[in-house]
Amino acid sequence: MQKKRWRTLAVVRTVLTCAISSIALFALLSVHVHEFPSSEITKLPEPYKLPTQHEIGYQNLNTEQWWTQEFTPPHLLKAPLPPRKLEASYGSSDLDKLWKAPPKRDYAPCVEPSSSYTFPGESRGYLLVHTNGGLNQMRAGICDMVAVARIINATLVIPELDKRSFWQDTSNFSDVFDEDHFINSLANDINVVKKLPKELATASRAVKHFRSWSGIDYYQEEIASMWEEYQVIRAAKSDSRLANNNLPPDIQKLRCRACYEALQFAPRIESMGKLLVDRMRSYGPYITLHLRYEKDMLAFSGCTHDLSPEEADELRIIRENTSYWKVKDIDPVEQRAKGLCPLTPKEVGMFLNALGFPSKTPIYIAAGEIYGGDARMDDLQSRFPLLMNKSGLPGVRFGTLGQAAWFNYND
Repeated sequence: MQKKRWRTLAVVRTVLTCAISSIALFALLSVHVHEFPSSEITKLPEPYKLPTQHEIGYQNLNTEQWWTQEFTPPHLLKAPLPPRKLEASYGSSDLDKLWKAPPKRDYAPCVEPSSSYTFPGESRGYLLVHTNGGLNQMRAGICDMVAVARIINATLVIPELDKRSFWQDTSNFSDVFDEDHFINSLANDINVVKKLPKELATASRAVKHFRSWSGIDYYQEEIASMWEEYQVIRAAKSDSRLANNNLPPDIQKLRCRACYEALQFAPRIESMGKLLVDRMRSYGPYITLHLRYEKDMLAFSGCTHDLSPEEADELRIIRENTSYWKVKDIDPVEQRAKGLCPLTPKEVGMFLNALGFPSKTPIYIAAGEIYGGDARMDDLQSRFPLLMNKSGLPGVRFGTLGQAAWFNYND
């Protein structure tokens, strides 16, 4: 009886298996498969095409090539729109947003001294300052030295501008800034004179490299103690000598007054700047670009992307031969990967296109000579034909403006 039961179960199992297999086979064969002829397959546009293994393989770059090329160039997610199509894709409201002033977020100038602020005390000596760096670096250094003069009770002698840097500019303070306005604006803060008194012209002086990013204690204790032996202290450098934070509020406010009120350009530079702005405004809303693509900037930073091996070598030699540039061995690929390099003029044009600026936008190039000359500007010029600089504006003639001629003046 038991043997008969097992035989019956085996038969039932076999029947079920055959039935399930038949159903599955029928379902598979009933699916409608349509084969497209090869001529009907829609080809993807080139930007969407996946690269072959050969195309994405590592290139065996020689020593010269890797200085000027990226290992992995960026891949576009979709084809860039031509300038005219890009402009058409933006409505007038979008263009208006491009020129809208950024929100102030309730920020307000904070330059007025507190009620406890006093007139400068009796001067203990004279502070001579040799500024260093480019114009903006010197400007910031002068503001720091105004604050330092207040901290150590010094009379500040009008600072000497850097004449030994890359630009070999011979401008004096009065050539660039309004000297009398500077002195008068700071009358309630520190004593300022145009030159040392004659009796101290040959006096011994302490030449000091002030420690970078120093706080008020450093100046009150270490620097001010030098008055016991000297009547004149000379600051050999001015850049980054004062800490940004943890200073008394009135010292911070004094820095701001020096920067935004006391330091004004000389009248002839102010008038030239106004003329430039008026000329540019006659074309409508405009962009001012400081490309930072001059020879000295690229040599100092070691940025050689998109340059020829000969150009990269020229910049390396400049860096090696400039004694006061401390860093000599720079990896240009690493610099660019860290975001420490300026955009090329071509990349700037692509960036402005992506933001939605129309090709008819006037652009004022506020910079020195672009490394690579006109050829380096061709792509930017093709995207934005209305490129102008200080020498190309109608009705504008430049005399010798020294440092200020390089300053990106705009209001």
